[in-house]
Amino acid sequence: MRQVIDVFQENVQLGELGPRLVRRGLVLGVLGVAAAIAFSMLVQEDDFTRFAWAYLLNFAFVLSFGLGALFWTLIQHVTRAGWSVVIRRLLEAIAAGTLTLTVVLAIPLLAMIPKLYAWADPETRGGDPLLAHKLDWLGYGAVAARIVAYVVIWAAMALWLHRTSAAQDESGDPSLTLKLERHSAWMLFVFALTVTFAAFDLLMSLDAHWFSTIFGVYYFSGCALASMALLAIVTFWVQRRGRICNVVTAEHYHDIGKLTFGFVVFWAYIAFSQYMLIWYANLPEETGWLLRRQQGSWAWVGLVLIFGHFFIPFLALVSRVPKRRPGLLAAIGVYLLAVHWVDLFWLVMPEFGRHGGHGAPTGMLLSVVDLLLLLGLGGLAMAAIAHRLGRAALVPMRDPRLAESLAFENA
Repeated sequence: MRQVIDVFQENVQLGELGPRLVRRGLVLGVLGVAAAIAFSMLVQEDDFTRFAWAYLLNFAFVLSFGLGALFWTLIQHVTRAGWSVVIRRLLEAIAAGTLTLTVVLAIPLLAMIPKLYAWADPETRGGDPLLAHKLDWLGYGAVAARIVAYVVIWAAMALWLHRTSAAQDESGDPSLTLKLERHSAWMLFVFALTVTFAAFDLLMSLDAHWFSTIFGVYYFSGCALASMALLAIVTFWVQRRGRICNVVTAEHYHDIGKLTFGFVVFWAYIAFSQYMLIWYANLPEETGWLLRRQQGSWAWVGLVLIFGHFFIPFLALVSRVPKRRPGLLAAIGVYLLAVHWVDLFWLVMPEFGRHGGHGAPTGMLLSVVDLLLLLGLGGLAMAAIAHRLGRAALVPMRDPRLAESLAFENA
């Protein structure tokens, strides 16, 4: 193990690249958010209603990176995976960076709840027996408290995993590996519960009359796919700058590609299952949500998802070749992040303006504010991830399974 550390010590630190990327991300983030605020004040003049919806969309997008990375980190510990040790620190940094950021980003989101959810409007709620029946669960205080609890729990788990793993770089204590494995088991259970209910509270309750027990899994599938796509991008970026070049090989990229391909299929399976069951049952209280997404311009967005989120990446990744070419896999990762954003746009925006007093007509699609906040929150996420990457070695240097990971080959 000592020889392994000596060989790779020189290129497993992000070094001066970290602060530089943090500064760029912060500049991008501040400019994007400031431009979105200015546009909302000077052009839209809708009392920041459209801003609130764009913020929710991009909050869910950034959150998906951290949740997916947290899931993959927990799974690797629980399964005692050896092949993935050399990429695990990157996932830890993505999870810790974005999930600590969402603790801060959740604060303005709490203030925007009345602009997003009909159940938060006393007039709308008072005239709707179903909303009144759900008041104990969907009251402002209850939802705000749960959102705070979700982001704090996720950030605490991600930080603990990252810090404990980094502490092993210093001590070399193999018992820390057992500790990580043992605690990851119950954390995975907590993760499943919190992600499911967070998807209900943040996204599904935009239409409090509609419900789907598979909705949490749908959002999770997008998180797992987006984070694996982001991992391919981050790994490629780090290697292009002379780090971990002899550590992460085509064999590791191959498995990143396989997991990405697997969740392209899993997302499609969950999306089809949800649609098929609602279509087959044909119940009015369930079909309205889908009908809004099959009318007007939204029908075209649905077709973009069918072909762009499944068929195109399926064909792109089904072969062995792109999985073993870092640049090509990273390019596919960029594409997958784009269609993942479109998927979240399709989940959120058809509800905009549907309730009285909540803004523009249902048919309104893309706004400049959506893209500005994508730039802004995306830049802040980039800064947060870069900050975490610079806090520890890019590879768990004294993990007991490091040698196994370095020698890994696909069968």
